[in-house]
Amino acid sequence: MTNEQIREEVLDILEVIAPDEDLSQLDDAVNFRDQLELDSMDFLDIVMELRKRHRIQIPEDDYVNLASMSSTVEFLEPLLKDVEKV
Repeated sequence: MTNEQIREEVLDILEVIAPDEDLSQLDDAVNFRDQLELDSMDFLDIVMELRKRHRIQIPEDDYVNLASMSSTVEFLEPLLKDVEKV
């Protein structure tokens, strides 16, 4: 997957988890929690959805890498580089 495909995938997951949020103004460099009303369960839902969709394991120690869109894409890019978008 390309970086743009990963970003779109994360946006898709965020739309499911936080359907009332306006994602059109999302700043990729700012932490999700500073922009969106996400609690810890919402964050875990993001991790679980990534696991379900792509069968990747994300250790709890790496959750910090999923704080913003840019850090999430950067973290996921090597994990998903050989995955084709379905």
